Amino acid sequence: MSEYPYNNRTFQILDAAEKGGYAVAAFNCYNTDGILGSIRAAERMKSPAIIEIFPWSMHFQGPEFIKFAAEACHAASVPISLHLDHCTLEPDVYKALELPFDSIMVDASSHDPEENIKFVGHIVELAKERGITIEAEMGRIVGGEDGVPTVDMEALYTEPELAAEFVDRTGVHFLAPSIGNVHGPYPPGGPEKYWQLDRLENIKKLSPSSILVLHGTHPLIDDLMKKTVALGIRKVNLNRNLHEGYLEFLGKNVGKLEMTKLQEGSIASWMEEAERCIKLLGSDGKAA
Repeated sequence: MSEYPYNNRTFQILDAAEKGGYAVAAFNCYNTDGILGSIRAAERMKSPAIIEIFPWSMHFQGPEFIKFAAEACHAASVPISLHLDHCTLEPDVYKALELPFDSIMVDASSHDPEENIKFVGHIVELAKERGITIEAEMGRIVGGEDGVPTVDMEALYTEPELAAEFVDRTGVHFLAPSIGNVHGPYPPGGPEKYWQLDRLENIKKLSPSSILVLHGTHPLIDDLMKKTVALGIRKVNLNRNLHEGYLEFLGKNVGKLEMTKLQEGSIASWMEEAERCIKLLGSDGKAA
């Protein structure tokens, strides 16, 4: 990578994590509860954080919701950025470049590797004009999360010797390697069986300047997460584990509590898990 975007909020957050040897929680949010809960958890823990939304929000909730999310992030008392996760469709990428995202994940990993490189490199150049940073996958992180339709453990893994070339040719700012991680439920054996930590170690060894991102973290296994952070992961995408307690609270209390109490309680349950994740990743107190 020839040019570092020092004024970009996501880059500032993750560059500090790289230098400090910790990881930052990236909270996947679908509504205002998730956004407010994540921001308040980060503020209470004095931690940087990243709010992530999917392209679904651009279509279903519209540009005004994106603007609200960006303003809420940027008004926080700790560094928080707004990130678009798994932008797989080309029209969505161009639409996102016109919205107030700090960073965008351009997911062209299902394409031919050379096509992936060319497209990501093209978007990096366009994004540079707008002060937006870009994340991309090398290999294929398969799964059943929004925008990532199927689970197939015979996926393409990131080859460590090619990772540095990919970053150099695309100019991408953040790299999400495929090390056996999947979106959504894992087959029997879970992450402990499928994650190849030696592959992650070699990717970082051969591409030391790359800022690495981890997807497919459910179930969240504390010991395994600590190992990935020690091996160079600096951004961890979090989704299902945050929603479990939140949805459980709503399911038990819809129709029993007033709307104000329902929202307060559901956000509190979200915050409890968000704060646990922040502490696990080692970013608590880093924004003090």
